[in-house]
Amino acid sequence: MESFEDKMSRVLAERIEVVDYDPTWPTLFETESARLAAYFPLGSIRRIEHVGSTAVPGLAAKPIIDILVGVDDFGFVVDSVAPAMEQAGYDYFFRPELGDDGPRYPWFIGRNAAGARVSHIHVALIHDVPQWDRVVFRDYLRHHADAALEYVKLKRDLAARYADDREAYTLAKTAFVTDAVAHAHAEGPTRASSRRHKR
Repeated sequence: MESFEDKMSRVLAERIEVVDYDPTWPTLFETESARLAAYFPLGSIRRIEHVGSTAVPGLAAKPIIDILVGVDDFGFVVDSVAPAMEQAGYDYFFRPELGDDGPRYPWFIGRNAAGARVSHIHVALIHDVPQWDRVVFRDYLRHHADAALEYVKLKRDLAARYADDREAYTLAKTAFVTDAVAHAHAEGPTRASSRRHKR
């Protein structure tokens, strides 16, 4: 059985690639979301959102679908969902929200038949506001083309600089994301509506 240290080393060693927008990404989100019904009890998913750069039309991104799943508690996820998803080939971590700090949450890496990453599944408590700021950031980029273009440039620069250092790449984006979310909250709610699924 793979140790936690070996698993961490394996996933962190995977190179970062930012590619041009792919119009199939929304369909991939629907496909990956539908797969979760095999692991989460009926009705346990309170909300599900396509987040991250692949959720912003026209935006270059890592070709990995970010899915934010809202639940009422983590107990059943840790006890039953995670083992089943690991058995199906997902990588599972109970990771901190930022770097090595903050509350931890269940996080999964989905892969295709070739072993390449196709999805990141972030499981958040339905009332955890900072986690749902991922939706706020997505909507801000959808409605502010100038910010989206600036973000693309930043990501391409960071991907070239930190192609083999996923942690550094992610941390280097934090200031931009934090600033954008602050601007979004100052502007008030966007026109985007959330989607709620009961499974």
